[in-house]
Amino acid sequence: MSLTVSLKHSFPGFDLDVGFDAPPGVTALYGRSGSGKTTIVNAVAGLLKPDVGRIALDGVVMTDTRDGVSLPPHKRRIGYVFQEARLFPHMSVRSNLTYGAKFAGQVDEREFDRIVALLGIEALLDRRPSKLSGGEKSRVALGRAILSKPRLLLMDEPLAALDEARKAEILPYFERLRDEIGLPILYVSHSPSEVARLATTVVVVENGRVAAIGEAAEVFSDPAAAHALGLREAGAVLTARIEAHEEDGLTRLSTSAGALLLPTVNGSPGTIVRVRLLAQDVMIATEQPSGISALNVLPARVREIREGEGPGALVQLEAGDEIILARITRRSAAALDLAPGRNVHAILKAVSIAKESIGET
Repeated sequence: MSLTVSLKHSFPGFDLDVGFDAPPGVTALYGRSGSGKTTIVNAVAGLLKPDVGRIALDGVVMTDTRDGVSLPPHKRRIGYVFQEARLFPHMSVRSNLTYGAKFAGQVDEREFDRIVALLGIEALLDRRPSKLSGGEKSRVALGRAILSKPRLLLMDEPLAALDEARKAEILPYFERLRDEIGLPILYVSHSPSEVARLATTVVVVENGRVAAIGEAAEVFSDPAAAHALGLREAGAVLTARIEAHEEDGLTRLSTSAGALLLPTVNGSPGTIVRVRLLAQDVMIATEQPSGISALNVLPARVREIREGEGPGALVQLEAGDEIILARITRRSAAALDLAPGRNVHAILKAVSIAKESIGET
């Protein structure tokens, strides 16, 4: 199931003009606050009628201003999860969940039990929302939306109100949802770590326009997209396999680029994970380094060099089937005589990768 969006809408001091196709999976709308992300999802939900636009889900037209088509929200069969859980405070968790299921007709007990188990909320069913943590409320709100059997799920900054500990608690449930439910999701976020972990497709929105679109690994490692992403967020998303947990607290991973050693990564051997590498944490050597503390040295080849307006440069590297981005100074690039096609080594400190930058895929 795919979503097609083409919108133009004007607010005082701001114009939105975007168009993109969202294939099956998790499509993340990523960008700074005020870039137009929430306006897009509100238009998809039918909560905002665009000045000009067409929105179609799996060939079903929901909005077409040219033909006067504008389905009301309740006829679009779209689930919407907001920043706040918005649970009914007078109802138990079970009643909140079945309220969503009743929109789809008769409550399917088997499906109810499956979603409850998937989200790990079995022990919460008899509680009221006031007795739940922020992460628990988010999982219940997500379950309620899924049980309404939507054709599409919209999630607008669902983790923005949570602290880092609660985000770490709920992200694995989101990954499980992505992999096991098969429901197309349009996910709004300005958190690069969330997007890198969850998204199959990334749409970067900047000042009301689509600045970049593609697979997560492609977009985050594209030097041309670095400005829209923010230089501090540019980098790479590698696919890796957990090989072993070492006795000294490091986890050995295998990638097409070579082996990686990182502080303990959650998961059993054989688990496939995504690893986000920030460009500012990658060093480049033209010869095999020795006598250094960094544990990860990956053979690579220079693919592209893009100089910035200041003293910096972004170097895109090919390492096996992976694309890695390094942020260095122009002086360093000149001193190393870097050029497309040159063989180099990418150096990465094990401790430079935070736990929130690693997730299952």
